[in-house]
Amino acid sequence: MPQTETPGTEAAPGPRLRWWTELPLILLVYVSYSAGRLLARGDVSTAVDHGLAILRVEKFLHINAEHPLNRLFRTQAWIGVPADFWYASLHYLITPAILVWLFRSRTQHYRAARTWLMTSTFMGLIGFTLMPTCPPRLLSAGHGFVDTMAQYSSYGWWGGEASAPRGMGGMTNQYAAMPSLHVGWALWCGVLLWRHGGTRTAKTAAVVYPLVTTLVVMGTANHYFLDAVAGAAVMGVALLLTPLVMRGADRARARFTAGVPLVPAASTGTSASIVSDGCQTSTGERIPRQRESRHRRGAEPGASPSDAGDGAPAAAR
Repeated sequence: MPQTETPGTEAAPGPRLRWWTELPLILLVYVSYSAGRLLARGDVSTAVDHGLAILRVEKFLHINAEHPLNRLFRTQAWIGVPADFWYASLHYLITPAILVWLFRSRTQHYRAARTWLMTSTFMGLIGFTLMPTCPPRLLSAGHGFVDTMAQYSSYGWWGGEASAPRGMGGMTNQYAAMPSLHVGWALWCGVLLWRHGGTRTAKTAAVVYPLVTTLVVMGTANHYFLDAVAGAAVMGVALLLTPLVMRGADRARARFTAGVPLVPAASTGTSASIVSDGCQTSTGERIPRQRESRHRRGAEPGASPSDAGDGAPAAAR
């Protein structure tokens, strides 16, 4: 059975991409995303209300898997410590590594994949702004959650404020939990590894990475299960929007380049263009041919056939 391309990830023709233009673009998007997270800080009490509402819905549906996972992570250091390293680092290593791999080895799929990632990132930023959410680890102790990042902070570089390095907790928005882009970006990596990896190892990693990331974000009490579901939903919607975003970018590029002056075409009222003295071309003619001069209707007596032009009959002998 022939393979079909995932919508939005198929090869798309476009301008040749250069790393010295792609790198600043990606850095600009990430800086804008990080700044947007800081500006999206909402009222703490509102964020707590949203977190408790999510927790109540999960308990009603019996899907609050973060409780047993967090209990496992905080009581078993051999699970909790690697999970904290996973949460604090792989998010920032594997995602750009996949981008570089696509750019170098799967160039025809890179632009669509990059557009998909950027679209989902901006959608996540909208979610952080509209619904600031208190993660489980920041709820009061009575709700039964422990911040494993703070508990095992002596093992790593992070402090007690999310996955930020020690002393830099003020530079992150701890209430940007809904949706979980840790899960969303891991799913993006998984889809691309599955589609373009080409090996059994790549397909295994495509399944394991987003699945383990989902367990990690809940076990470390950084996200609710519904945060992970929302992260996957954001990736699905962004995937559907990717072709529209790419077409919009192409139209914008076309309008930008439309101002470049082109060589003016020849006037339609001119039947021939003079190339040199006595040598003319008809409109659309590629190879110039010798034509008779306006004052010479035929070859002069005694002239050779070549002097009379291509259409003149040869002289009788």
